[in-house]
Amino acid sequence: MNVQIINKSSNVLPHYATEGSAGMDLRADLKEEMLLQPNEIKLVPTGLYMQLPVGFEAQIRPRSGMGYKGITIPNAPGTIDADYRGEIKVILMNLTQEAFRIENGDRIAQMVIARCTQVAWEEVEVLEQTERGVGGFGHTGKQ
Repeated sequence: MNVQIINKSSNVLPHYATEGSAGMDLRADLKEEMLLQPNEIKLVPTGLYMQLPVGFEAQIRPRSGMGYKGITIPNAPGTIDADYRGEIKVILMNLTQEAFRIENGDRIAQMVIARCTQVAWEEVEVLEQTERGVGGFGHTGKQ
């Protein structure tokens, strides 16, 4: 699938690192380094703008290496809709007790392009019964 993209950053376009990769790394587009203080949330620009086909979304997810260091995306996965044309920005949060430095070109998140379906609601009075029924939140116990 081809997706139109504008790159106003000095970084390479997002790409798949391996043949089996689901996501592409997004990089920070910064004029100067950014410090993310403990428990702070900041919006990090990427310098990228894209036009997804209708029926697709871009999911913005934490990179596993950053998550291991305590840097995450609080609304993960973030969604970029097919009709959004603004700059792709990543919401990052520092869960550690030390400042985290972000520099231009740092890989800050990964982006997965996924098919999505819009639904039409059909209001009813009763739903079909299942074995699970209304059980949720761990109702099946430990096995």
